[in-house]
Amino acid sequence: MSTTRVLILGTLLDEPLNGYQVRRRLETMGADNWANVAFGSIYHGLSKMADEGLLDVVESGKGGKTVYAINDTGRFEFHRLLMSLWYEIGPIVDPFQVAMTFMDRMDRAHLLGALRFRTDELKRSIAMLERALGSKQAFGAPRHVDENLRLSSGMLAAQLAWVEEAVKKVEEGDLP
Repeated sequence: MSTTRVLILGTLLDEPLNGYQVRRRLETMGADNWANVAFGSIYHGLSKMADEGLLDVVESGKGGKTVYAINDTGRFEFHRLLMSLWYEIGPIVDPFQVAMTFMDRMDRAHLLGALRFRTDELKRSIAMLERALGSKQAFGAPRHVDENLRLSSGMLAAQLAWVEEAVKKVEEGDLP
């Protein structure tokens, strides 16, 4: 399932928008931090969903100025996809796990250096997310967007705890 599809359809629930406006709404919600959305795919997604009968073109324009509105078929599809996201557990895809798979290919000094660097970066990222709490509302995001920030912070905190434990294991010779 494409989470980008859900994001685009959901963004259009309240009013017709062009591609740039959809992108700005998603940026305001911070979707670039917690969803795998390529902002360049928004224009293609809008056009494709219009071709599929999920969206209506309410105003044609050049340079991305085409305005789209969600129709009843699109609303049905949005709710169908939304419910599946609520009830299905999907994998958490993190490129760091690819790196972990090959930690045995690194010498101890480089592995410890990478883990310590990651520790510092995770702490900075968590602090940044915590500072952002409440600030998105000033730009029009709903209050519950903060819950995405809290969830992201919690996932980073879990990774931080793992990394700190991994440093100890590497230092003691228990990893890799």
